Amino acid sequence: MCGIWALFGSDECLSVQCLSAMKIAHRGPDAFRFENVNGFTNCCFGFHRLAVVDQLYGMQPIRVKKFPYLWLCYNGEIYNFKQLQKQFGFEYQTLVDGEVILHLYNRGGIEQTASMLDGVFAFILLDTANRKVFLARDTYGVRPLFKVLTDDGFLGVCSEAKGLINLKHSTSLCPKVEPFLPGHYEVLDLKPSGKVASVELVKFHSYKDEPLHAACDSVETLPSAGFDLETVKSNIRILFENAVRKRLMAHRRIGCLLSGGLDSSLVAAVLLKLMKEINISYPLQTFAIGMENSPDLVAARKVAAHIGSEHHEVIFNSEEGIQAIEEVIFSLETYDITTVRASIGMYLVSKYVRKKTDSVVIFSGEGSDELTQGYIYFHKAPSPEEAAEESERLLKELYLFDVLRADRTTAAHGLELRVPFLDHRFTSYYLSLPAELRIPKNGIEKYLLRESFEDSNLLPKEILWRPKEAFSDGIASVKKSWFSFLQDYIDQQIDDLLLEKAVEKYPFNPPKTKESYYYRQIFEKHYPGQSNWLPHYWMPRWVKATDPSARTLKHYKSATQE
Repeated sequence: MCGIWALFGSDECLSVQCLSAMKIAHRGPDAFRFENVNGFTNCCFGFHRLAVVDQLYGMQPIRVKKFPYLWLCYNGEIYNFKQLQKQFGFEYQTLVDGEVILHLYNRGGIEQTASMLDGVFAFILLDTANRKVFLARDTYGVRPLFKVLTDDGFLGVCSEAKGLINLKHSTSLCPKVEPFLPGHYEVLDLKPSGKVASVELVKFHSYKDEPLHAACDSVETLPSAGFDLETVKSNIRILFENAVRKRLMAHRRIGCLLSGGLDSSLVAAVLLKLMKEINISYPLQTFAIGMENSPDLVAARKVAAHIGSEHHEVIFNSEEGIQAIEEVIFSLETYDITTVRASIGMYLVSKYVRKKTDSVVIFSGEGSDELTQGYIYFHKAPSPEEAAEESERLLKELYLFDVLRADRTTAAHGLELRVPFLDHRFTSYYLSLPAELRIPKNGIEKYLLRESFEDSNLLPKEILWRPKEAFSDGIASVKKSWFSFLQDYIDQQIDDLLLEKAVEKYPFNPPKTKESYYYRQIFEKHYPGQSNWLPHYWMPRWVKATDPSARTLKHYKSATQE
């Protein structure tokens, strides 16, 4: 996890512009470099480093003797860099996994490069010999990337939008900053003036397709094909374990967030099992957060005892959570209701990890709810086919919601997030399964995933079959949800009249509740006029919901009242 920043064709003094690069310093607390491009006085790279691999030669932009005309700034981890080296005979100059991007590009161009990378990444690649700039981002947007491109060819690129919004440019008072689409690469021509012109934006991978790099994966082919239940369950176990195993690549201590829900518990259990297999010497630290008597804390304690992790609990009160709202919204760069709610707990636990422990590489369970139909409202899906379509829509928008939350809350404290549920092989296989296999069964969501690990003894049965609990709900007691604490406080902060006039003040995505208005107000304070970064609020489907919390849904209420 690092912070990348680059400008091409700046009219303003670079020493002034580079102050914007410091807005993302939290992403790389270990080192910083600012470098001009030879022959282009108005082009430069900025890089904030979190040293996870190759402590000696890991600074960026990466340049190697073999390709002196290539400059690479990237944020991410490429898990198959050794397999690609073996397959194509690449001679690496460093131990940095991202160096493979230079070799792939030299061998087969940008299309093959993006398609062959198994990992999470956002990168800026400059080819001064051919006068090209390339931008690319991984399939699910696990690593963030924003860009600004003006009509006269000034390009700014950054890991977070906050590094671009204050850039100065002669022809535009407020250039439009927008997220770079996941699963895409863009080709731009670099003119002698340092300005650029976009040539094409290409989608290089659809998450339903098996990725091109599957051919050189450590699990090349699955032992058996077909959709009989035992085969499917076995394949799910094999691919999930493989997803966790490849993410063990690190020179810094590994930890795991543990809410006690199915997803984070499975990640923690498999992670600890594999760490033992490869003889990692230190114990796995797991981290849970909650208010006094929260269901998450109780469940996480059971999991930690079962798997034998070194468990840490972070207990917070409503006042501490409320005090964190503004800094959380600033970190997130969004005003989405459920994202803000869920981010507060994750932000506070990440703060604890950074201050009180030496764990830096943090595993988490993001992506499972979208992939395996874990949200409560999937019980109301009209048909398996519509449920499958909804699952794909959620995956497509992950970069706006859960993946955004997970990246920003951990990156704000200089931690690196790893999310095995969003492994390319695992997700493409799961999405290839018949729609009727993936729907909730017997009133239980994620039934297939749970059933796949039924006989593994990885988790206690009551955890394996624990019903879905939204992170923003599970961290508080059943008697009073976290969102209820928030709403009680915000009711005192926002006047009824303000809410009545919300549509006039905020015509795009107008707030419909005081809570929503409060978040929007803070967002606009830090990012005025940028409300289009969030195309729409996250809300459940097929139910008449006015609030995104699972605890407001009928299915949840009936389950807790039994």
